[in-house]
Amino acid sequence: MADLVITNARCVATMDDDRREIADGWVSITDGLVEAVGDGSAPAATVTIDATDCLVTPGLINAHHHLFQNLTRAYPPMTDKPLFGWLQSLYPLWSMLDADAAHVSAWVGLAELALSGCTTSTDHLYLHPRGAGDLLGAEIEAARDLGMRFHPTRGSMSLSVKDGGLPPDEVVADDDEILAASEEAVARHHDRSWGAMTRIALAPCSPFTVTEALMVRTAELAERLDVRLHTHFAENDEDDEFSIATFGCRPMEYLERTGWATDRTWVAHCVKPNDDEVRRLGAAGVGAAHCPSSNLILASGISPVVALRAAGVPVGLGVDGSSSADAASLWLEARQAMLLAKLRDGADAGTARMALEMATLGGAACLGRTGELGVLEAGAVGDVAVWSLDGPRFAGALADPVEAWLRCGPVSARDTIVHGTPVVRGGELMSARVGEMLAEHTRLSRRLQRL
Repeated sequence: MADLVITNARCVATMDDDRREIADGWVSITDGLVEAVGDGSAPAATVTIDATDCLVTPGLINAHHHLFQNLTRAYPPMTDKPLFGWLQSLYPLWSMLDADAAHVSAWVGLAELALSGCTTSTDHLYLHPRGAGDLLGAEIEAARDLGMRFHPTRGSMSLSVKDGGLPPDEVVADDDEILAASEEAVARHHDRSWGAMTRIALAPCSPFTVTEALMVRTAELAERLDVRLHTHFAENDEDDEFSIATFGCRPMEYLERTGWATDRTWVAHCVKPNDDEVRRLGAAGVGAAHCPSSNLILASGISPVVALRAAGVPVGLGVDGSSSADAASLWLEARQAMLLAKLRDGADAGTARMALEMATLGGAACLGRTGELGVLEAGAVGDVAVWSLDGPRFAGALADPVEAWLRCGPVSARDTIVHGTPVVRGGELMSARVGEMLAEHTRLSRRLQRL
């Protein structure tokens, strides 16, 4: 008998190699892993979830985020500045981040993601103010409490304003400190087993906040520890201009000369590569986390995801920080990705299936977990999103449930299941701590915003 069966689905979009879409489908899960997928009569289970009039997909994967930023969400003085000015205005507020704030912001941010059908999230935690405590450990504990699969990165900044970077002195550390903390984080938290709930990557923040030596040494450390690498890349024109002025080259050449042009790496944004750089990214196997809402809000541009995918770049989706994207919804990012691809490359270039691939298989590839995450087939993790397709929003949307999922709406997941355990049921979080955590989040947010 299975532990959990999801049955009677209008469609199960498996995202397997054949991209099977199973009408009247079911998914069975035992010991946290998918046991089988099929149609018609479902096997017996301890728990059965009826998915009548629903689309069932693999759980969505968030490939780039800054969870702590929801403490300064939609902060008015920062809503009309491009990237560099926006960052410099917010650094003084973020410098007050501590372990309590990291824990609560991560809990609330991951809960918000779960409501949008997300089952796995990374986080680029690059801000570690001195004396703030164990911020990474605080985030990981929040994910465990909620039951979310978590891929946090041990981020870093080492280049302050006095050194020609953007951040203030109080939020940077020297290279040796960062590398020691990075190695300790992997030793303490990285789980290499199949179906692991927690894995760590190493993530110097960006070319304009770290030294070139740190980029090189971090790549060497990641190779030795066999973990993944993550950083911001080619995010906007300012980013390109900084790289040329400071390093004498464009961001792609900088990746290559620092040892980051490897299939161990996935980058955030990737808005401004030229045609040759798109080809080189694909040849190297570098992944990209597309963050459409953030790129729109900060006027960074539209990432060439159609060309990147055609070149062999694994493209996932990221909600980015909730001070730039503001809404942490993977469903919204998937819809934005579909629409922006149509706008940039033609009406037929952006489809719901393309966006679903990025939100599942692309994210899994970015995190180095192809075949394990982002797919519903025997042996993959039991991470599932159930999407209701009934009611006025979907009236008449009968011919294609996958297209209906993104072209209608807006929608949230009806059920979000992580490792075979419901985190969201009937559109509501299963945790009894939601009110408590929101109240604490408001208190901490007021402190940071000095309200």
